[in-house]
Amino acid sequence: MYDYVIVGAGSAGCVLAARLSEDPEVRVCLVEAGGEDTDMEIHIPAGFGALFKSRRDWDYSTEPEAALGGRRMYLPRGKMLGGCSSMNAMIYIRGNRVDFDEWAAAGAAGWGYEDVLPYFLQSEDNERGESMHHGAGGELSVMESRSMHPLATAFVEAAKQAGHEENPDFNGARQEGVGRYQVTQRDGMRESAAAAFLRPAEDRPNLTIVTDALVSDVIIENGRATGVRVDHPDHDQLLAEREVILSAGAYGSAQILMLSGIGPAAQLEALGLDVVADLPVGQNLQDHCMVLLNYVTEGVESLLTAMTDENVELLGAEGTGPLTSNIGEAGGFIRTRAGLDGPDCQFHCAPVAFFEEGLGLTDKHCVAFGPGVVKPTSRGELTLRGPSPYVKPRIVHNFLGSPEDRATIVAGLRAALQIAEQPALRAVITGELVVPAADASDEELLEFAKDNLQTIYHPTSTCAIGAVVDPELKLLGIEGLRVADASIMPTIVRGNTNAACIMIGEKAAAMIKQDALREAPAVA
Repeated sequence: MYDYVIVGAGSAGCVLAARLSEDPEVRVCLVEAGGEDTDMEIHIPAGFGALFKSRRDWDYSTEPEAALGGRRMYLPRGKMLGGCSSMNAMIYIRGNRVDFDEWAAAGAAGWGYEDVLPYFLQSEDNERGESMHHGAGGELSVMESRSMHPLATAFVEAAKQAGHEENPDFNGARQEGVGRYQVTQRDGMRESAAAAFLRPAEDRPNLTIVTDALVSDVIIENGRATGVRVDHPDHDQLLAEREVILSAGAYGSAQILMLSGIGPAAQLEALGLDVVADLPVGQNLQDHCMVLLNYVTEGVESLLTAMTDENVELLGAEGTGPLTSNIGEAGGFIRTRAGLDGPDCQFHCAPVAFFEEGLGLTDKHCVAFGPGVVKPTSRGELTLRGPSPYVKPRIVHNFLGSPEDRATIVAGLRAALQIAEQPALRAVITGELVVPAADASDEELLEFAKDNLQTIYHPTSTCAIGAVVDPELKLLGIEGLRVADASIMPTIVRGNTNAACIMIGEKAAAMIKQDALREAPAVA
């Protein structure tokens, strides 16, 4: 029996486990389906691509995507301590102010930008120091790239030559512009949520961490969550006296809720599941998608040959060199049309080839860059394939399913082609690997996008505030059950989602502690 059982040791779950176990009188159990985060590729920043399709990857895929000609798309997700923060590109982006203010305006009280900013700052230890936009002294190390690859520099210079303004801080006064991304690293190594939050807390006697334990469903008795059922050699149930908190991500949390009888009633009944609560779990699925252009740079070395003994020694001894690269070193945010309240397109630039959804192989040195749809209007859904927790769910992202998203990706590709023609990139580009024709029509650019589109690994919103949980992240109609991860976002934030997930963990922990104080018996 524990006070709190947290399901999922990802970005939000690690924060929750660390914060709730600060009180030595509170018993906390963190349960994770994956294993320990011991693989070398987790900690060497440039090595995360080697985790794709490995034992550390849930290795999901979509159903045939209608707007992409029936393509099934690869959806990697971290299956280890740290979750996706142990295999992401380490980019530290919070989102745009208007994203959070939009949440609040739609009814998510307490989730406006000024409400959530303190929770971002609380976690942050930015090497730039403390300011009105940044925190210092928090658990999460945020730093400049130590790779500073010349191909990423060439992209930034070319984007400026194409008329885009340089932005030295995408988390500062404004988000738009181009530049280098800050990264969640410490001394040149990956700073996952497990490294930042869990490692300092893991020896606390009141914190139990259970790995390699698949949660099948939440135990609900008389309208209250009392624990979870797990597949583990030493446990079949983990019981919670106060709360169960799902932090298994936009796919995992939704699947667990539906297996527990919480979801669209018709879908659950069709699978023979008893309906506990009829809620739109799994609906409203959102994600960012992108298309990368890959240009050959023979004569300018990329990260293709970075894994040398010399660079390994440089990483270990000094925390510098090309192996510190987060791959997506540079990028930026733009508006592709007038009348928008924020950017609709985000660029990523990698100093190495990145194609075929990150699984393609080439022996050529390349630079890859391109646009992503950062404020999609398309909506997808996650549904169960069967009543078993061992069966992967059906996932339809509906990428490019709306005219607005198609217009954004086409305009973004045209902007990318314009950047590629600038002197800074022309000085290093020697050929083409995966690139549309320079004079391609809008229709041809859209076809190129359909053939080469991939996820940016940011699924959200399947258990959204207002539809599935309330603003305190409590499940509607069920006591003792919260969700705290990317799934609670009413709409996806503009930018990489890891920082926002850590903020959600911080804010959820604060609300849970406040509830515990209110419920504590008065001392005479």
